[in-house]
Amino acid sequence: MADTLEPRRHSLRLRGFDYSQSENYFITICAHDRKLMFGAIAGGKMILNSAGEAVRAAWFGLPRRFPSVVLREFIVMPNHLHAILGLTQPIRAIARGAASSAPTAGRPGVPYPALGKIIRAFKSLSAIQVNRALGQAGRSVWQRNYYERVIRPGKEYGQIRKYMLENPLRWDEDPENI
Repeated sequence: MADTLEPRRHSLRLRGFDYSQSENYFITICAHDRKLMFGAIAGGKMILNSAGEAVRAAWFGLPRRFPSVVLREFIVMPNHLHAILGLTQPIRAIARGAASSAPTAGRPGVPYPALGKIIRAFKSLSAIQVNRALGQAGRSVWQRNYYERVIRPGKEYGQIRKYMLENPLRWDEDPENI
C-alpha cells in the first residue's frame, strides 16, 4: 500500500516568513518539462517568439492587477524566466483625520497579496496567452512550482541582476539547454 502513495513535496518557502512583506524577490519559473518554447538565443541575445512575447506582456501587466508589485528586472529565456520583483505597501497616514489607503482584498492581518498569489496569477494569465499565441488550448506551460529568494540588502541585488543579464551569454554552457 505504501508504494501507491506519492512522495510528499518539499516546500522551498521559508517557514514562518510573510511573503507579503515589502521586499525584493528573485524569481525563477521554468517551462513545463523545460520545453524550449519562448524563443531562442542568437549571438548571446534572447530573441522572443510569440509565446515569449505573451509571457513578457503578462509579466508587465502585473502592476495593473497588483498595485503593490514593482517590476525591477526581468528576462525570458527559451525555457524559463528570471525576475526581480519588489513588493511595496503604501505608507499609511498616522495623523487623526488624515486619509489612509484602503487595504486590498486579502486575509485579515495580511492586507496585501502574498508573492504566491501574484505568481499563481501570472502563471495562469501567461499560460492562457501563450497557448493562444501557439494556437493550442489547455496545455501546461509552467512547471508546478517556482524558485524564489528573498534578496538580502547589500550587494546581493547586483549579483543577481548580473547573473540574470548574463544568462543569455552562458546559454550554450547551460546543462539544461537540451
